[in-house]
Amino acid sequence: MQRKNLKRCAAVVLVAAAAIWSGCTQHKVEPMKSSEIADGAIDPAEWGKVYPEQYKLWKQTGEPTPAGKSKYKRGYDVGEGRRDKLDEYPFLALLYNGWGFGSEYKEPRGHYFMVQDQLEVDPGRIKAGGSCLTCKTPYAPALHKQMGAAYFPTPYKEVLARLPKDQQTLGVACVDCHDNRTMALKISREFTLGRALKDIGFDVKTMDRQQGRSLVCAQCHVTYVIPKDAEMHSTDVYFPWQGSQVGHITVENIIKQIKSSPANGEWKQSVTGFKLGFIRHPEYELFSNDSPHWLAGVSCADCHMPTVTENGKKVSDHRIMSPLKSDLKACAACHTESPEALRAKVYTIQDDTMTIYLKAGYATATDAKLFEMANKLEAAGTKIDKSLYAQARENYEQAFYRVVFIGAENSIGFHNPKETMRVLNDATRFAAAAEVQVRQLLAQAGRPAPEKVDLELTKYTNQRGSKKLMFNPEHEIKAPVAH
Repeated sequence: MQRKNLKRCAAVVLVAAAAIWSGCTQHKVEPMKSSEIADGAIDPAEWGKVYPEQYKLWKQTGEPTPAGKSKYKRGYDVGEGRRDKLDEYPFLALLYNGWGFGSEYKEPRGHYFMVQDQLEVDPGRIKAGGSCLTCKTPYAPALHKQMGAAYFPTPYKEVLARLPKDQQTLGVACVDCHDNRTMALKISREFTLGRALKDIGFDVKTMDRQQGRSLVCAQCHVTYVIPKDAEMHSTDVYFPWQGSQVGHITVENIIKQIKSSPANGEWKQSVTGFKLGFIRHPEYELFSNDSPHWLAGVSCADCHMPTVTENGKKVSDHRIMSPLKSDLKACAACHTESPEALRAKVYTIQDDTMTIYLKAGYATATDAKLFEMANKLEAAGTKIDKSLYAQARENYEQAFYRVVFIGAENSIGFHNPKETMRVLNDATRFAAAAEVQVRQLLAQAGRPAPEKVDLELTKYTNQRGSKKLMFNPEHEIKAPVAH
C-alpha cells in the first residue's frame, strides 16, 4: 500500500510539473548569427565585438549584486562585506580544520571573479596545484592538452604563469560554453564532464539544446575528486558519478565513489585524524536528481539566464544571478504568483533546510569531538572496542559527507527540496548512530563522555590560516524555524 501511495504521489508531481512547464510563455531570444570569431579566441572582448549585448551583461558579473534580495546568500551584495561560511556556520571551522577550507571559505562572487577569488583566498586553498584551475579559467582545456598529466600536480601559480599575462585572472568566458563559429552550446571540458558523461552512458553528440542549457553549467557546478598519489600530489580531476545515470546521481553513490579508493582521501581532518574526501558545490547533481523543475524540463539557464531586453534585442541574461537577486523575473515565465508570494515560498523552503542543516552540522561536529576523546584515550594506552569504533566511524563519515553535500550546494535546498530534506534527515540519523556508538565505547573504557560536549568552537574559528582570521559573530546564521 505504501509503495502504491508513493507511485501515486510521484505521478501527481510529474503531472503538475508538466502542467506548469507547458503553460510557460518563454520569450524567444534573437537567433545567434554565425560569426567570424577566430578559432582559439578566448578573450571575451573579441567575442564582444560580434555580440555586444551579451558581452555587456557578462561584464556585469563583476559588479556587486542587488542587496536585500536573498536571505542566505549575500556573498557580494551592494554595500555588504563578503561573508565567510566559517563565520556563518561555526561548526564548519571544526569539521574542516586541517586544510584550506577550514581557514577561509568565502562565499563566491560572480563568474568574473572566479580566478581572482582563488588568488585572494588563504593559500591553503590552492595546494592541489593546477587542478584547482580546472573550473576557473577558460584556458583549462588548453592547459590540460599541453601539459598532460603534469597539469594536475604542478603548483597553481606556475600553471597560471603559462597564460597570457593580461588573461591570468580571466574567469569563465564565452568559449567555455559556445562554439565560436555557430554559437551552439558545447562541452569544452571533455577531460572532466565529457569523461563523466561517458561513464554514465550519455553520448554528448546526442545533446539537444535544452540539455545543453544545463550541461554547460555542469562543467563547473558539480562536485569533483582530486585523487592523490603517495606523496599527496594531485593526479587527476574527475566527477564521482560512476554507477549513476543522468537524472539520478545520488549522494549515496557519490559517497560510495569517494570511499572506493584511498587515493580519494584529499586531506586529514585534524579533530578526528581521519583521512577524508570532499564534496564541492553539487548543484547539477542535486537539481537533476528528480527535482520538480528538472522533471518539468526546466534547465539551469531557464532560471539563471532568463530572456532580457538589451539595446532593443531579446537575449539571454549573461549576468547569471540567482532569480532572487533579479526579483524572480525568470519565474514569471511559468508561475502566475506575484514575486512576493514566490519569494515567500522560496524562503520557507530555505528556512526548513537551514533548520535541519544546522542540526545535522552540529550533531556531526559533536561526533568529531567524541572521536577526539576516544583517540586521546587510546593514545594514552586505554584499550577501546575497535569493532565499535569502526562502525561509529562509518556512520560519522556518512553523516559528514551528507552535511558537506548540502552545505556546499548553493541553493539552500531550493534546487530539490524533497531530496535535500531526505539527505539531511539521513545525515542526522547517521550522526546520532555514531554518537551512541562512540559514547558506548568511551563508557566501556571507563571514561564516559559528558552529557553536553564542549565543541570548543573558538579554538577553530579564531586565528584561522595565514591571515589569522577571527570569528565574526554578526554573520553567524541561527536556526530560523523552531522544530
